[in-house]
Parts: sequence; structure tokens; C-alpha cells
Amino acid sequence: MQIVVFKLGDEHFAVETEKVQGINDIMGITKVPNAPSHIKGLINLRGSIKSLVDINLLLNIHSSDEQENVIIISVDGEEVGISVDRVEEVLYIDEKEVQPVGDEKQESYIKGIIKHEDNLLTIIDIEKLLN
Repeated sequence: MQIVVFKLGDEHFAVETEKVQGINDIMGITKVPNAPSHIKGLINLRGSIKSLVDINLLLNIHSSDEQENVIIISVDGEEVGISVDRVEEVLYIDEKEVQPVGDEKQESYIKGIIKHEDNLLTIIDIEKLLN
């Protein structure tokens, strides 16, 4: 399995590359009145308008870092952006190394955890998180 590793606050997360359509630097964001709080706004990506989701709010993570990157994700045939502090790397991992998570509340959107170097990476099922 191939994953994209990104950082939110002090924690490392990952999504499967098959869901990732692209990685971009943060860009101008147009606010949308009366949008849900986790929608940061709209971005214009090469003439295509996409919603930008604040994944920190969905994961309940407080980050003081400036967000540097946007990961474009394909969810149910629609492309949306998620803002992250920083994209770190792309890794190939063996699915056998992924450890399940015991918390049933989080299990719905967390595929598992893997130890990589000195970090624990939480692998997110991005479709379940965004739906």
C-alpha cells in the first residue's frame, strides 16, 4: 500500500495515494457564507473550483502551525481539498504492519496505526471522515 504522510500539529497522519489527486501549496481561499464550520471555503485550482475542508476540525486537532499544503482528494467521484500543516513524504508500507485501533468511536474513520521511524502514523479512511 502506498500512503501520503502529512502533519497536523504534532501528529502525523496518512491517506492512501489512490484517493489523492494532487498536492499543492496553500492558495487563496474564498469564504462561503453560512457554510459548515469545517469548510474553510473554496479554492480555484487551475480553473476548477473545489471545496476546502479544515481537517483539523474534523479530527479535533489544535494546530498553531501555519498550514502550508492542500491535498486534493477524490471522495465519491468529487474532488475536495483538505488543508494540512505540511505534506512530509510518500511511503510504501506493508498492509500487515498496520495495527488496528481499539477505540470504537474512532475506528469508523481510522484504518489503523503504523510505526515509521520515530513516529506513529494514523492512517485515515478519508471517505468515511469526510462523509
